[in-house]
Amino acid sequence: MATKVYIVYYSMYGHVEKLAEEIRKGAASVDGIEAKLWQVPETLQEDVLSKMSAPPKGDAPIITPNELAEADGFVFGFPTRFGMMAAQFKAFLDATGGLWRTQQLAGKPAGIFYSTGSQGGGQETTALTAITQLVHHGMIFVPIGYTFGAGMFEMEKVKGGSPYGAGTFAGDGSRQPTELELEQAFHQGKYIAAISKKLKGPAAV
Repeated sequence: MATKVYIVYYSMYGHVEKLAEEIRKGAASVDGIEAKLWQVPETLQEDVLSKMSAPPKGDAPIITPNELAEADGFVFGFPTRFGMMAAQFKAFLDATGGLWRTQQLAGKPAGIFYSTGSQGGGQETTALTAITQLVHHGMIFVPIGYTFGAGMFEMEKVKGGSPYGAGTFAGDGSRQPTELELEQAFHQGKYIAAISKKLKGPAAV
């Protein structure tokens, strides 16, 4: 029976979505893993999104809170808003009270990835402040630490991400995730998938 890893994200301008796609590929590269992309619901009206020049959403299905219970592991992704997760993702998590009450997510591993506008825009605080959501659900936070190796110490190029998880810089919106940032995202997916499989135990074999 496959180990299910859900990559659940919110992306307004596509930066987080690009990381999510690589994370899914990384997770799917692990034998016995079923990796699936999900988006959380948008909370802004279409006219507001249009004024913000937000492009159309990707093809990933919209997840409901109860569908989280189906997965064995997670990677949650979102852009930052003043050093914290975007309100759209927070609104989704606020709707998981039923899962919290029954602790259906307790003991399940979860990682975090993110996008910020600048190098001082929340690459660590966005993940750090998001951990509280996992704690109340009894989930196991899985940082990537320095398992990405030399890529964690890149000093010649601008690179998002941290020991907390994969990341990218959006800048004014025109900057897209670099090859190194996408490699880190792939690594995160593969890393968390392996841990999810290990925690699930013999049934995953």
